[in-house]
Amino acid sequence: MARPPKLFISGHSHILKVKFDKTLGMLHINPGAAGMSGFHKVRTLVRFVIDQGEFKDLEVIELAD
Repeated sequence: MARPPKLFISGHSHILKVKFDKTLGMLHINPGAAGMSGFHKVRTLVRFVIDQGEFKDLEVIELAD
């Protein structure tokens, strides 16, 4: 791949995950679950800034019930 991605955002698992994958050289984000139904106990989302190709100011936000 000439320009491999540096960011992978997944979902559906309802599991909060923010991890840099050294093997693939990319940041993997799964924001968790923001919905009211499901097995998760805490509703979460992830907010971050992309500034000139750099990921920064990453926040995990827990939503009130």
